[in-house]
Amino acid sequence: MVLGFFVFSASLCSRVKAQGSRGRIHYTEKLQSDMIHGMPEKAKSTTRVKRGNRSRQAFKEVITTHINADFDALASMIAAKKLYPDAALVFSGSQEKNLRDFFLHSASYIFDFTKLKQIDVEEIERLILVDTRQRDRIGKFSALIDRKDVEIHIFDHHPASKEDIRGHMEVVRPAGSTTTILTEIIREKGISISPDEATIMCLGIHEDTGSFTFNSTTPEDYRAAAWLAEQGASHNLIADLLTRELTAEQVWLLNDITQSATTRVINGVELVVTKVIRDEYVGDFAVLVHKFMEMENLNVVFALAQMENRIYLVARSRSEEVNVGEIAVALGGGGHPHAASATIKNKTLNQVERSLLALLRKRINPLRKARDMMSSPVIQISPEETIKKAANLMTRYNINVLLVMDDGMLKGYITRQVVEKAVFFGLGHVKVNDYMNIEFSTVHPNTPLKEVQDLIIKRKLRILPVVDKNKVMGVITRTDLLNILVGEPLVPESLYDAKPGARVMRKKNVKTLLKERLPRKIIKLLKDFGRTADMLGYNVYLVGGLVRDVFLKRENLDVDIVVEGDGIKFAHEFAEHYGGRVRSHRKFRTAVLILPDGFKVDVATARMEYYESPGAPPIVRTSSLKLDLFRRDFTINTLAIKLNQRHYGTLIDYFGALNDLKEKVIRVLHNLSFVEDPTRVFRAIRFEQRFGFRIGKLTLSLMKNAVRINCFKDVSTRRLFQELNLILREEDPIRAIERMNEFDLLQYISPEIRLTPELQGLLEEIKKVVAWYSLLFLEEPFEPWKVYWHGLTAFIDLKTLKTLGERVGKEDIDARQMISQRERAAMLLESLNRFDGDNYQLYTLLNPYDTETLLYYLAKARAQKVRRLISGYFTRLKGTRVELKGKDLMDMGFKPGLIFKDIFEELLKARLNNLVKTREDEKKFVEETFGETGPAARAAH
Repeated sequence: MVLGFFVFSASLCSRVKAQGSRGRIHYTEKLQSDMIHGMPEKAKSTTRVKRGNRSRQAFKEVITTHINADFDALASMIAAKKLYPDAALVFSGSQEKNLRDFFLHSASYIFDFTKLKQIDVEEIERLILVDTRQRDRIGKFSALIDRKDVEIHIFDHHPASKEDIRGHMEVVRPAGSTTTILTEIIREKGISISPDEATIMCLGIHEDTGSFTFNSTTPEDYRAAAWLAEQGASHNLIADLLTRELTAEQVWLLNDITQSATTRVINGVELVVTKVIRDEYVGDFAVLVHKFMEMENLNVVFALAQMENRIYLVARSRSEEVNVGEIAVALGGGGHPHAASATIKNKTLNQVERSLLALLRKRINPLRKARDMMSSPVIQISPEETIKKAANLMTRYNINVLLVMDDGMLKGYITRQVVEKAVFFGLGHVKVNDYMNIEFSTVHPNTPLKEVQDLIIKRKLRILPVVDKNKVMGVITRTDLLNILVGEPLVPESLYDAKPGARVMRKKNVKTLLKERLPRKIIKLLKDFGRTADMLGYNVYLVGGLVRDVFLKRENLDVDIVVEGDGIKFAHEFAEHYGGRVRSHRKFRTAVLILPDGFKVDVATARMEYYESPGAPPIVRTSSLKLDLFRRDFTINTLAIKLNQRHYGTLIDYFGALNDLKEKVIRVLHNLSFVEDPTRVFRAIRFEQRFGFRIGKLTLSLMKNAVRINCFKDVSTRRLFQELNLILREEDPIRAIERMNEFDLLQYISPEIRLTPELQGLLEEIKKVVAWYSLLFLEEPFEPWKVYWHGLTAFIDLKTLKTLGERVGKEDIDARQMISQRERAAMLLESLNRFDGDNYQLYTLLNPYDTETLLYYLAKARAQKVRRLISGYFTRLKGTRVELKGKDLMDMGFKPGLIFKDIFEELLKARLNNLVKTREDEKKFVEETFGETGPAARAAH
């Protein structure tokens, strides 16, 4: 395989055996000796035969490999030459471009290769095949396979297939490369090799193991490479040969591979198919496919390229469910379960694609078990409960089937259809036991997907309980099964505003992405969470805005995790092992984990919520990750990353969040989302403006409907203000305020707030003032949201403002001060208009006011004089400090007392009015003003 190819999983038992009826030889010491010392004299001889006008060499032994040879193939041939010194080295066909370049510039001068056209095939008595066993991959040499007078020796690391050539002698073992196998034999026999040979052989191992990073790398590969290094292999040369820059043609081809990629779900397994067309052949197609796979972090990819008059297939798989080697063999190629290729002639690109998809549907065998598909915990009802109670449960949890259980034992199930008809006929008071279905099927948690599929489809089951030792572990519904088989949530298209043909990335590993985007400290923390969860037998996931923002490349270090288990117990266990303390909220099954350095992590038990009425606080029940994510506000916030050690970095996307992030759209998860929690309308606007997204068509309609039917009537002003506060904290909240006005949402904060042109102009001025103040880089922090709050409430009277403050719960000292300072607004502005004093008097006038209030006045003021005075206060006066301290005054002979206050006040006045500038000036000023002969002292007498 070329650089970057994945190699087969090391699961094949090694085979070194004698076979068949053609007098095949056992791999014994005698054969090893033959391999090293060559054949008898008859076989060793080489003659030149003239046929027609051309001269050919008559070799008795030939070493060859597969067409499109790579570095492992080249290295294997050179290694085999050490065992068969009299054999000719002959390529069976073309080589990969990188190998051709290397061969033309280096290898052909170092090693004695013979061209295929110079070989008289009829004279060959022994054919040595390396790195392949397939007849259709050895070109003209395939004619020798059926000749009884030709002995076939095979060295290979590929898995067995039905189309394999059967050799007289075979050495087939699970290794990362064929070169590894041959290196072991050479080392065991004590055969010496040159540094050049060691370099090429080590290069072959590096390429086929991805420099020891591929899953199929074995300990033997490391040992072989180590021995080759001892023999003088040049690591610098290997690094140079493995590192290649892409040509312009390859860059364009890689772009086309990426752009044409489509995600498909076949038999529940997600994979990517991409196809490209080029008039001319572009080399290293496999390298480009590997780069694409790494860039997109894909698990399975099939790439088709029509170049010149052939179709090239390159396939890669990280999934045990997809053996790409089998698929490639069926199309006339070969390879490993994890990496394969094929070259197809006399077919169109569409024909090959159709054949490929048909093979995938037939050959993919998903490894999913019932435990991987089920939903839990189970929502159940007792047989003694009433039909009306069943109806309420179904409505509350939005489900269509209820399991009927008595003392932990499964008795049957009842459907929404039966319940609704019973209620319609006035039978709501009747017990569930009277109308439940008592004929049902169950499966074990380890039941494979195929059996689950057969049961649900053939028996037309609505629900399939998963039972282990008489305990119901979960349920699989028809929707669950169909979601898996088609790869996206099977709900009405309008529910998600989904585009036709949109696909959902169900799972992918993003640990590399996490490492790139998050600080090392956070990565360690996430891995520690996984270890703690493993100790407790829980599943733990990173969720929320941090996951979303990793994909949006936005900075966010707010860590939220969800635990399938007891979140509070998890937090305490983590604190015990890694330090920290826990603040828990048992009603909501949540905890705040406070680490020793003060960093906080929100920990939640996986839960579901339902609402007794629109806008009411949620009622919480323990649940699974899927149901926990379903209660979220928008699809873009439903991503989760598993943190358990075995599955660390696995991204889970149940609701198409990745697609919505890509499409830059805000969507709710279900049509009653804004009825359940109307404050989500504010959040939709906030996310729309923050990310530059658009609100989906259906979601937009549902928002308008929530306003039209007044879902906000039962929502407290305090909750609404919390959402408004978050909007005002955004970098640029004005557009969000405008959107709130478009939806007529400002009335729910206060009917007095109207976005008039005057108010809009004030908000724009506030935006400029906030930007100006931020650029001053003053040490004192400020909160821009307060400035915008002052602006938003600028045109309501003080009485209404006070009432609003009480309604939103702004009863703390800070809030009272904001309102109090607004009460003095007219007086302050009038004082500034008439001001004609010095710096100290201006400082005394403005210093009692908060920074945010003064910035609001700066934005609101129309008089240039007022604006100049306030801006001057910020740039020249605010933050002025006296250098002398109380100790300095005592050292100067002053006794502590009220005089200290007078001294410091006079010093500040002198500082502000530029009468003193240095510490020495201050000392001199104090001595002259408050000393025994100073004016202050004389006044005191």
